Amino acid sequence: MAPEPRQTMAFLASQNRGSSVSGISPEEQQTSEAANVTMFPHTLTGPYWISGQANIIFQAHPGFHSPYESVNSLRNGGEYKTSMIGTLFLGYQPHRNARFNTDFIVDFESAGGRGLSQALGLAGFTNLDVVRNPNLGSKPYLARGVIHQTFGLTHEMTEVDRGPFSLATQAPVRRFEFRIGKMSLPDIFDLNSIGSDSHLQFTNWTVDNNGAWDYAADTRGYTVGSTLEYDDRNWSLRYGLFAMPVVANGIDLDWALSRARGQNVEFELRHSFIAGRKGTTRILSFVNNAHMGSYREANNAYLNGTDATPDITKHAHFGAVKYGFGWNNEQEITENFRVFSRFGWNEGQHESYAYTEVDQTVELGSDYAGVRWHRPVDRIGLAFVSNAIKKDHQNYLALGGHGFILGDGRLHYGRETIEEAYYTYHAWRGLFFSLDLQHVNNPGYNSDRGPVWVAGVRTHVDF
Repeated sequence: MAPEPRQTMAFLASQNRGSSVSGISPEEQQTSEAANVTMFPHTLTGPYWISGQANIIFQAHPGFHSPYESVNSLRNGGEYKTSMIGTLFLGYQPHRNARFNTDFIVDFESAGGRGLSQALGLAGFTNLDVVRNPNLGSKPYLARGVIHQTFGLTHEMTEVDRGPFSLATQAPVRRFEFRIGKMSLPDIFDLNSIGSDSHLQFTNWTVDNNGAWDYAADTRGYTVGSTLEYDDRNWSLRYGLFAMPVVANGIDLDWALSRARGQNVEFELRHSFIAGRKGTTRILSFVNNAHMGSYREANNAYLNGTDATPDITKHAHFGAVKYGFGWNNEQEITENFRVFSRFGWNEGQHESYAYTEVDQTVELGSDYAGVRWHRPVDRIGLAFVSNAIKKDHQNYLALGGHGFILGDGRLHYGRETIEEAYYTYHAWRGLFFSLDLQHVNNPGYNSDRGPVWVAGVRTHVDF
């Protein structure tokens, strides 16, 4: 599946306002380059929000070593693919009350193009913009339809970034925020200002999101549900309840929350490990109930002759539970240099159901602003991620089983490790170009195949 192409709109909003942004001094923000990062200015006082963005990613890889492959393999012959995605963001504030603000958010999206090998063969797939099911076509669809309500608990206010998901410019220091409707979980959970944005930063699935977080979503990355969040001066706590897909990576959602649901809890602490610098740590946990299969049951059914081939879809049960947790940290080191890390784990006995086939992940990364070469909005980034799956999952793939992303017909197991580097160049106003390079060792956890290099070029426009 393809998660929603999360854009760090807070960065763009703060650039327009001229407030302090990590890595860019106030003086530099007042330059024409730092001040104009959208094609058209966005009002900070009007009740409406109208903006848009377009993202085009071209990726290619040469041939690589592969003694065998199957239907879910990354193709070993050289190939190239292009993805295209566009989003229209609409918002409305029915009244102007900073303490009890209400936002109505409606976004429309169109996703076209395809991913390398139809987005198969890699747990950490190289392009976050790709919709896993290309047969859905590029017809526009409703991406988000959200009511966002703030309940202030104090008259003390703090500045917040105005953007397409929240139109307020000030909010109470202590408050509850409630959201209900159609949304994407990465809009709210597992945020990271260094490694969450496929449009201006990294593009790999397991770099921009925690790969072990099997979050509730359809194949486009969206679901229906609600969140309740409490924000205080230095910390936040949020909970979300969402609908799960009917089948693994499916487009249809199961509306019976009594039998299928995804629950998420995240604690966020805004505390720096370095005095005078910004830092944030987030701890996430999730529990999914859905019609999921068991890897061990599928393996045993094949080995005792009940099934002709390992097929986890034949061993799905209502009431199956998949759970896990994640760590997420971002830390400013200097005015221009930041680092981030993630760790994720899930129980791994039940099938990977909504995001990707990862049971454990470790990630480190950083970015650097181009202030020293007089390009304050430019960014260069580097990340390393190592993904793994549990023993039952390994055996399932080794016996010839297929998940919704992986399956080479057999498996000589090794951790899938990925390095990614990018440079994003701010050309003019809302126009950005990026170069991206990824190296994948043991694609699909198979040490018999690869390594593979994937080069990419990205064009991004913010309106």
